Amino acid sequence: MRIACLRMCFLLLPGLFAATGKAQVSPDPWLEYDEAADLAILAGSENEDMRYRLLRSPHQRGVALWEGFAQALDDFGAEQYEALKPLVLGASIAELQERVDAGILGYESLTLFHLYRIRHFENDPARFLNALIALNPAALEQARQRDADHGENHDPIHGMPILLKDNVGMAGLPTTAGAVALGENHAKDAFITRRLLERGAVILGKANLSEWAYFFCRDCPSGWSAQGGQTLNPYGRLVFGAGGSSSGSGAAIAADYAVAAVGSETSGSILSPASANSLVGLKPTTGSLSRSGVVPISATLDTAGPMADSVADAVALFNAMTGYDENDLAMPRLAESLLLEYRLVGLEGKRLGLFDSLAEEEPIYREAAALLANHGAVVEPVSFTWLRPENFSEFLGAEMVRDLAAYLANSASEGVGIASVADLRAFNLEEETTRAPYGQSLVDMMAELDYSAGEREALRAELQDYARQQMENLFSQHDLDILLSLNNFHAGVAALANFPALTIPAGYRENGCPAGLTLIAPSFREQELIEVGAEFERLGGARKPPGNYP
Repeated sequence: MRIACLRMCFLLLPGLFAATGKAQVSPDPWLEYDEAADLAILAGSENEDMRYRLLRSPHQRGVALWEGFAQALDDFGAEQYEALKPLVLGASIAELQERVDAGILGYESLTLFHLYRIRHFENDPARFLNALIALNPAALEQARQRDADHGENHDPIHGMPILLKDNVGMAGLPTTAGAVALGENHAKDAFITRRLLERGAVILGKANLSEWAYFFCRDCPSGWSAQGGQTLNPYGRLVFGAGGSSSGSGAAIAADYAVAAVGSETSGSILSPASANSLVGLKPTTGSLSRSGVVPISATLDTAGPMADSVADAVALFNAMTGYDENDLAMPRLAESLLLEYRLVGLEGKRLGLFDSLAEEEPIYREAAALLANHGAVVEPVSFTWLRPENFSEFLGAEMVRDLAAYLANSASEGVGIASVADLRAFNLEEETTRAPYGQSLVDMMAELDYSAGEREALRAELQDYARQQMENLFSQHDLDILLSLNNFHAGVAALANFPALTIPAGYRENGCPAGLTLIAPSFREQELIEVGAEFERLGGARKPPGNYP
């Protein structure tokens, strides 16, 4: 309101400014914002994880995020933005394509709509989300080309503005993983980025993330990166966490900053932010999508995946990223033709496992299972206890020491000044207050590891074999098609077993915090997840957009 009043005074009093003979510049909300009051609110949060010490980072781009689009957005204007809202907000990819086909929407105007919306909210001190690290300067050019190429047989993703988590390589923007050390990492397109571009996507920009995909420090909050600041949740900016590590992807799509976003997961990093931001998130089987050109943690567990408003949109984004990559040794040949199909086939005969202890504690979970049972599914109570292995962090650390060094040698650009985890540690210590304000305890841990290749492989086999045995026994004992979970509660065991998972909005707790029903299936059975997930989405219709982002 204060900003609106200032602008109105500027309009009503032009003579006053002319008399002074000096150019008057209205305050810039992004630059004028003082985070002290918000941090004071957070200091009193009941949730210790929400007691952030920082909201913004000195390495953020700030107003520079959108300055390259300033003239285009001013020409686009508030009136056209408001006129397009009924056509864009809440619309699925299929509906958007129908409107383009009908000539009432264009890909350039769709892209301008999202850019305008980003500037509108990210420049508002009361509503910014720190969801983005960078915008693609070629986005409008790409959109215009998609308009020119528009035809009857285009891919569903053609012309759709898509965000990439900022550990996914894209020519034209640095790929930072949220870290200052990768601020000049002008890497090439990742394999999945090339696939998206070949199928006509508009790459809108890079989403914020938990720095180094949340394998950086034990004390930093999820959603923090030195490059992007603290990601906030549009369902409760200073109340609920945004999840991680694909936090920017989650917050951005929840606030309708793009049509869909690419996330990545090692253990919970799609499931967590998707459920926290009331989105659909698919963590596919590792090996179904290429990881070439994606900043790694673990070659064993890492995978990219789609995050979107709906199951159908997640399927469209997943399919647009598929293809066989001979440079990713985790990919089987079947990945060459691996496509998912959105379809409604009913629930009759589907056998779904229900964690009995979770059902006792979580009403949303219990009600979701009852809805599925009432429409034909067989819901089987199961007992299962999974404790995170004590050496799980060491396993991830040992893999990251190896895999990050390989990425830096083979995929990073020449401007990057580190070649190893040890180099990263030393780089951050040179200016720790801004490069690692919460410390870098996991980097410290990795720098001290001394695993031989044989020891690392033995540890991998031990952890994966145990997790697979536990999950396969559970599925076979109860003859299950799918295991039901909540949010990212069982992300760790699913990741180690290499079981894919899909989370779908299931409702909201009494305080408004979103929750997601998460489906888990054996490796490469994503299609079953899609079919059950689509039915649950249709029956429940739980998702509601965040109220403060109209």
